[in-house]
Amino acid sequence: MARIPEQFIDELISRSDIAELIDHRVPLQRAGSEFKACCPFHNEKSPSFYVSPAKQFYHCFGCGAHGTVISFLMNYDNMEFLDAVDVLAAQAGMQVPKDSRPDDKSREKQAALFEMVASANRWYQLQLKQHPDAPRAVEYLKARGLDGATAVEFGIGFAPDGWDNLINELGKDAQSLALLAEAGLVIKKDEGGYYDRFRGRVMFPIEDHRGKLVGFGGRVMGKGEPKYLNSPETPLFHKGSELYGLYKARREMGKLDESVVVEGYMDVVGLAQNGVRNSVATLGTATTPVHLQRLFRAAPGVVFCFDGDRAGRKAAWRAMQIALPFMEDGRQIKFLLMPDGEDPDSLIRQEGHQAFLSRLEEALSLDAFLFNSLTRELDLSQMDQRAKLASLARPLLQTLPPGNYKTMMYAHLSELVGVDQRQEQSTSSPAPEQAPELNPERATHAVAIQPISHHVRDSLRLLLQYPELVEVANEFELLTDADSWLELLDQLIGMINVNPRINTARLLERLRYNAQHSVLENLAAREFDLEEDKRQDHLRDLMSRIDLASLQTQVTTLLNSMTQRKTTDEERKKLNELNARVYKYKQL
Repeated sequence: MARIPEQFIDELISRSDIAELIDHRVPLQRAGSEFKACCPFHNEKSPSFYVSPAKQFYHCFGCGAHGTVISFLMNYDNMEFLDAVDVLAAQAGMQVPKDSRPDDKSREKQAALFEMVASANRWYQLQLKQHPDAPRAVEYLKARGLDGATAVEFGIGFAPDGWDNLINELGKDAQSLALLAEAGLVIKKDEGGYYDRFRGRVMFPIEDHRGKLVGFGGRVMGKGEPKYLNSPETPLFHKGSELYGLYKARREMGKLDESVVVEGYMDVVGLAQNGVRNSVATLGTATTPVHLQRLFRAAPGVVFCFDGDRAGRKAAWRAMQIALPFMEDGRQIKFLLMPDGEDPDSLIRQEGHQAFLSRLEEALSLDAFLFNSLTRELDLSQMDQRAKLASLARPLLQTLPPGNYKTMMYAHLSELVGVDQRQEQSTSSPAPEQAPELNPERATHAVAIQPISHHVRDSLRLLLQYPELVEVANEFELLTDADSWLELLDQLIGMINVNPRINTARLLERLRYNAQHSVLENLAAREFDLEEDKRQDHLRDLMSRIDLASLQTQVTTLLNSMTQRKTTDEERKKLNELNARVYKYKQL
């Protein structure tokens, strides 16, 4: 499918009144040049949801939800991108270009896949009631403490033993078999033919964040591997994006201001039956940035609730690494590791609702979990061990976004090692694209990944929020040096130069398919505490520092090259030019 042309999206954004559209769904009150309301994405008593008509952008300072008029329709009305474009185009009297839409055949195919998954779900549920082997599944669910009402609420079913039960029911012809295979419900044999993917398992239907059924998780009864079997990646189902139970739990998350992330379907279902209805589970993958984005849209707090064994501790450490770049002020992440041999489902049945809530309240904060993990085998009375802690912690703390929390984390590290780390915070590059890997049991090494300079990050923020500052950026010739963040800054400057009247929303929509789109959305949402008459000077200072750092990098690279072979006149001339530019900056 071709993408909708940028010019069409630009015009659509320009013709759409974001304040009017949101006001029809969430009553807005004027607040200076903006509008405010209680956030529709989480429960709150005081308005922290702001809409800017000038930027055509909304942002909630409570839960972090933000985006354009298209994003609002997608998140509030649970629409797909193209459906949101259709709605806005109809309101604006515009016709969506035909060649940018899926053809009728593609739409029919997707609808057929959704229907096939729904048909399989109905059949699995029927087997739990009628199949001769169903009592085995019912007894398993009863032994796990599940009652009938909860099983019905979560649509739990049963896949009987056998290689072709589902095929015989739904795969009556070649077209149906092909759909079953594409939906991940059957597997094609090497020698030809198909067989059922799910056999002898309790079945948990998986809904996406909009409530649409997209796949299944099958839980083996008794012994057997794998314990959990998920649908594979399909056109409908993407493991790294979806969370089991999110659609049902989202309303409760808003009320409680936090979500609970567990490891299995039975944990989600068991907790819900016992009154903890704000839990979700990852689907056979580690926690991903997309997972966290969706969780933080629902509530400002997340509690990772994992098993206390080695695998659980490793999963918790990885979740922490992924979470660090999302720790904006006002957000909270905690970690609760289960006692040996227990999981959330078994623990809440043993201890009860209130005791489990008490455990959640007492869970380790992210900072406590991080420093406890790093210092577990270090003797901080020894200078070399304190130095080791600093080298382990620094790459992690650098991934935190700017704010009070980051400042306090560096302050705590300073207390532990006896050296002021905050000096380094102000001069180092604070936001690598991903956190370093670290063994959660033996913290022995940390490897930093290519960072984004805070000068580049703040330049992106300023230009996204105030595109009219591009004239300042044009005073400099960026040397990207294969740096992806500098290339992104250069791309942004180019977009604004071509479209001088472009605003925040239109920029973000043009960059929707960029790999760093979520980063750009966050940057656009974090307002600069900077007076209008100082913005130009601040951007000029940032760009100067970027230019100087790039020049210094080129000087170092060229010098290294010149020491390894005979120097050419061209190289000497280039080095003199670079050094002259560096010297000029240092005289300013």
